[in-house]
Amino acid sequence: MTAVPGRSARLSPNQLQKQEQIVEAARVVLARDGLAGCTVRAIADAGPLTKSAIHYYFADIDVLIDRAMAAHITTFTADLRKISAKHDHPDERLFAALEAFLAEFSGRPNAAFLWFEYWIAAGRAQHPQAIDVMLTSITELLAELLAPLDVEDPRARARALLSYLLGAIVQQRVRRRPFAALRGDIEALCFANYG
Repeated sequence: MTAVPGRSARLSPNQLQKQEQIVEAARVVLARDGLAGCTVRAIADAGPLTKSAIHYYFADIDVLIDRAMAAHITTFTADLRKISAKHDHPDERLFAALEAFLAEFSGRPNAAFLWFEYWIAAGRAQHPQAIDVMLTSITELLAELLAPLDVEDPRARARALLSYLLGAIVQQRVRRRPFAALRGDIEALCFANYG
C-alpha cells in the first residue's frame, strides 16, 4: 500500500478510493490540457475532491502525474490487447494492434504531445524510471504479439518496432500516410532476416 506523508503507512479502502479518484481526475486533465495544464487546481476542478485533499494524498504533483500517466499506459495496452484478441491469426493480431496504436495518436494528437512532453519532463527531472515503465509496457505487448510469428528475437524486434512507431507518430503529424502504406515498412522491420 502507498504511504501518505505524515500519515500511517496503510491507507483504508476509502482513502485508496479517494486516491484513485484523484488519479482519474489527473488523467482527464492530462488528456485535455497536457502536462503544463495539469495543476492541482485543474485536477480539483475535474474531480470530486478539493485542492487540500489532493495535497493530502499527493504531497508531490510529479508523483500524481506519474501515477496518472501509468494509468493511461495501462488502459492503452489493455485496449490494444482487446483489439488484437478479436483476431484469430497471429499476424492479424499484430497488425490490428499496430493500426490501433497509430490510430490513437492520429485521432488524438494531444495524446502524442502528452507522451513526448512527459518524457522530456521526466528526463529533465532525472526520473527516467517513469519513461522506462511506459516503454517496457508497450515493448512487452509487442514482444507478446511477435513471439507466435516465429521472428528472430521477438524482444529486440519489439524494441525496434516501438522506435519505428514513435517516429511514425511524429511523421504522421507532418505527412499522413494510411496504415496500408506503413504496413510494408513494419513487415520489413519485423520479418527481415538478419545475419
